Amino acid sequence: MDRTGSSRRTFVAGAAAATGAVAVGTVGLGAVPAVAAEPAGEPAAAPSVAVLGGGVAGLTAAHELAERGFRVTVYERRALGGKARSMDVPDSARGSRRPLPAEHGFRFIPGIYHNLPDTMRRIPFPGNANGVWDNLVAPAEMSFARTGREDLRIPLPWPGHRPAELTLDEIRRALTALLDTARSIPLHEAAYFVDRFLVFLTSCDERRDDTWERTPWWEFLRADRMSYDYQRILAVGLTRNIVATKAEEASTRTVATLLEAFAFNALGRGADGPLDRILNLPTNEAWIDPWAAHLTGLGVEFRIGWTVRELAYDSASGRIGAVVAEDPQGVRRTVTADHYVSAMPVEHARRTWGAALRAADPQLARCDRLETDWMTGIQFYLTEHAPLLAGHANCIDSPWSLTAIQQARHWPSRDFSADYGDGAAVDCLSVDISEWDRPGILYGKTAKQCTRTEVAREVWAQLKAAFNDTGRTVLKDSALHSWFLDPGVDGLGTPNPTNEDQLLVHPVGTLHNRPKAATRIPNLFLAGDYVAVDIDLATMEGANASARQAVNALLDRTDSPAARCTVQPLFRAPELEGLKRHDRLRYRLGLRNALDVG
Repeated sequence: MDRTGSSRRTFVAGAAAATGAVAVGTVGLGAVPAVAAEPAGEPAAAPSVAVLGGGVAGLTAAHELAERGFRVTVYERRALGGKARSMDVPDSARGSRRPLPAEHGFRFIPGIYHNLPDTMRRIPFPGNANGVWDNLVAPAEMSFARTGREDLRIPLPWPGHRPAELTLDEIRRALTALLDTARSIPLHEAAYFVDRFLVFLTSCDERRDDTWERTPWWEFLRADRMSYDYQRILAVGLTRNIVATKAEEASTRTVATLLEAFAFNALGRGADGPLDRILNLPTNEAWIDPWAAHLTGLGVEFRIGWTVRELAYDSASGRIGAVVAEDPQGVRRTVTADHYVSAMPVEHARRTWGAALRAADPQLARCDRLETDWMTGIQFYLTEHAPLLAGHANCIDSPWSLTAIQQARHWPSRDFSADYGDGAAVDCLSVDISEWDRPGILYGKTAKQCTRTEVAREVWAQLKAAFNDTGRTVLKDSALHSWFLDPGVDGLGTPNPTNEDQLLVHPVGTLHNRPKAATRIPNLFLAGDYVAVDIDLATMEGANASARQAVNALLDRTDSPAARCTVQPLFRAPELEGLKRHDRLRYRLGLRNALDVG
């Protein structure tokens, strides 16, 4: 990708015949205002683009378009950043401090990502040579926090890595956990898992997209025949806790592709950086706010509080004629532009596609088959630093599939108690709840059946069960200052709970229902983590890559000579390509993979 500003802003006036600024008013549906001809000798106005949604996909599209000379307006119903943003805990600030920081769920930017880090490098940040990208830090370790057993601590080495400092007691516990886990998964089961992984590694793309896309991860691993630890760590641990989908339903292609990418990342192959990276500040401070400021400097306009209701399809022209939206006062408006990028989450985007539009492009109708599930964050603010670990903890035995990280220890430029809240809280334990439909240990109810307070108490109880279970008290009730549950969740404890921020999940067959960024409608493009990209997973990387694909499709449609966005695929190990070619022959002959013993 050319990094020069001049090439990114290359624009040829003849790239689009239709011109005109994004108009907001009371224009009738499908009636796009005529644009007066430019006076002789003056260049034509740059084409306008309405980006519908201000999450990672929408901001990425706006970024790439603005650098190429387009006039961009972003319409966002709530707040920039979408599910990736951080937010303030209402009424929590005292004196000159900032409000306590909260979020939908903690950020995780592994080394398998390439497109998102490239964007982050192009967002200026004071004092950083590589912009926002320099705000990424690598935790030293992660753990599988077991209930009733020693936690398995896993170091995460990388060049320049400084291992976490451990006491003799912590070393003893770590070795005990390692040996206990090795003993609890029988040798023949471990060997079988390795064999299944090798089968996938050597499978051709056709077998992956067909056979393994139709095979649940649980079935691929033969998990129903295996030990409890095999099921919890290798089946459930790699699905429910990480990608918020059920092992019994998740596509093997999706889960194993992720596992493959992480394995090569750990080996230093094809990686942008360490296996695990997080931000060194709350997300908005480290990334989203600087991004919005940079885009404003590039000429992007933002309309916050605008809710898109419908993409008005003009059957006569075969184009989007306008977008119907509600402004912050709830007044219905029409928005017109030369091009439209729908960058909303799929559960919101598909509500805006009417019957005529769906008929014009059947892939839009197939998006109704895409499924979402709940994966939502809750934060606990502590008055004492809890001695957990320097990284993510996966509470592998928790009924609600909890993952957690202590955030303040990764924010070296912040004194948490001095900078946030009322001065009493010294840390934030951020927790993701991945399972909302299994009974908990405190009330015997699912998370959806609990009230908000009961959810907080249940999560705290499950955390204590995972961390306070082997002779030491890590989490103290007396140290709990307060908690904050994602406000997108509503109606908990009632028959009809709702979640405004759900996550795309990947049951078998999902791959074939994911749409392309380019639609059959000449001026409509799709961006979001549900759009088909190389990383078959609902991720910020997928959202970023899909937005780049949408921009490239727009450039192609307008015959623009501007530089295309680079879209970096997942790493493919060259030494495996010969084995994949051999498997392609076997697949076409109707034979199993050569390593597949069933």
